[in-house]
Amino acid sequence: MSGTQPHQPLAGITVLDLSHVYNGPYATFLMAMAGAEVIKIEPFEGEHLRSRGDMGGAALPFAMLNSNKKPVTLNLKSEQGRALLKEMVQRADILVENFAPGVMDRLGVGAAVLHEVNPRLVYGSSSGYGKEGPYRDYPAMDLVMQAMCGVIECTGYPDQPPVKAGAAMCDFMAGIHLYGAIMTALFERERTGKGRTVEVSMQEATYASLASNLGMFHARGAAAPSRTGNRHGGLGISPYNVYPTTDGYVVLNAPGDHHFRAILEVMGRSDLKDDPRFTSRSTRVANFNDVDTLIENWTTTLPKHEVAKRMQAAKVPCAPVRGLAEVMADENMHARGSLQWIDHPDLGKVVLPHSPLIFEGSERRPIEPSLPLGAMNDEVYGTWLGHSPEELKAMREQGIIS
Repeated sequence: MSGTQPHQPLAGITVLDLSHVYNGPYATFLMAMAGAEVIKIEPFEGEHLRSRGDMGGAALPFAMLNSNKKPVTLNLKSEQGRALLKEMVQRADILVENFAPGVMDRLGVGAAVLHEVNPRLVYGSSSGYGKEGPYRDYPAMDLVMQAMCGVIECTGYPDQPPVKAGAAMCDFMAGIHLYGAIMTALFERERTGKGRTVEVSMQEATYASLASNLGMFHARGAAAPSRTGNRHGGLGISPYNVYPTTDGYVVLNAPGDHHFRAILEVMGRSDLKDDPRFTSRSTRVANFNDVDTLIENWTTTLPKHEVAKRMQAAKVPCAPVRGLAEVMADENMHARGSLQWIDHPDLGKVVLPHSPLIFEGSERRPIEPSLPLGAMNDEVYGTWLGHSPEELKAMREQGIIS
């Protein structure tokens, strides 16, 4: 097919993407931006994210995760549709799905069947809890997984109800791990000539992100607070918090003693460098409130960008708390090409992300905006698989493709 990028790491690799919403589509987005040909296979009504636009909030996420993919429609509930999928599998390197466990097997196109069709296929699967275990059949979405993984319980203030993370972190943590698992299996295939099935559960992909909270629980047991607000999850660093300014907030973190001494210098309070409350990380942790009051009394006199500018100049980990408009216009990410202004045929001029994976020596693959449902049916089924216009017409009439 057209559009291959010979200078990209995954040039020549063909991916069949049956995934939906965030988890699987992010893994395949990373593959597409690394040069793979990604064929996005959708039911006639489109994948779930295409139809989530009741409040106008789904169109941009869909565009963000589906750049450089070739969308086709396919009725996998028909025998002819499954046969068409197998034709594609014969020529593909990777297949990705994030259906509930057992769905692909019930359709008759599970991993075992597809490996008979193509033993070199790397079959990547992701679900909430994995395809084995007592939670296998529980329904799973990001909100549910945040609750089950402990994210919600750890987020918020100790004297208030728990809250979810603002980001869909379980979905994307799983998508990143799924990409890693598939690439590992692809590397193995280059050595052995044989593909394999890999799977990633959202639950397992998220667990390690709670390292600080788990560390405190291990050390303190029931005495450990479940939520620490904006302080360190393990209450092991001070200062580590969000501080008010004249026009918003900043975050400030002093992981080392030299960072805190630099903070004192920036604030004009070097006279406190020998204060026993502040001389070491341990003493600062024991005096959280005094540390935070000291810093807050200074930050509330300045705008957030000025606070950040002064702290950053002193090599102190500090940043303004920015709104989404500021983040989308980020100078650094636009300069690096990881955010780009794109003229999208449906959305107009929008900011879209490129992959965060940089392959030195290769130029970034140009972003090709996401396409309408089934836009590449003729190219994929006709040009790539070799079916005639008459055959394609018959497939449409028979409800195999739309």
